[in-house]
Amino acid sequence: QVQLVESGGGLVQAGGSLRLSCAASRRTFVPYRMGWFRQAPGKEREFVAALRSTVGDTYYADSVKGRFTISRDSAKNTVYLQMNNLKPEDTAIYYCAAGVSYSGNYVRPDSYAYWGQGTQVTVSS
Repeated sequence: QVQLVESGGGLVQAGGSLRLSCAASRRTFVPYRMGWFRQAPGKEREFVAALRSTVGDTYYADSVKGRFTISRDSAKNTVYLQMNNLKPEDTAIYYCAAGVSYSGNYVRPDSYAYWGQGTQVTVSS
């Protein structure tokens, strides 16, 4: 069974940066797409960024374009989310997700088969 483990969350002041990591427990696991979602208290889970694994194309929510970057290290079977110029409204639990096909829409959580446990990101004003 594949496990996804997020790390890199923490507390940062507005304008600061964090880099989140998502590592797959099985080195032979090759997803079709990887995504990052976030969920703030009292809100629904929200799409943040996605990566098409075969070609490396990336997609971003409008709220994070120009500030966040999703990337991968195939040798380490790890996906990253570099977050710059963080804002208080970025505060949420961030989840890594993996999809096993290209069916569905990448902004929908139900298009991903595997999920990590989440890592807390808190941005102070």
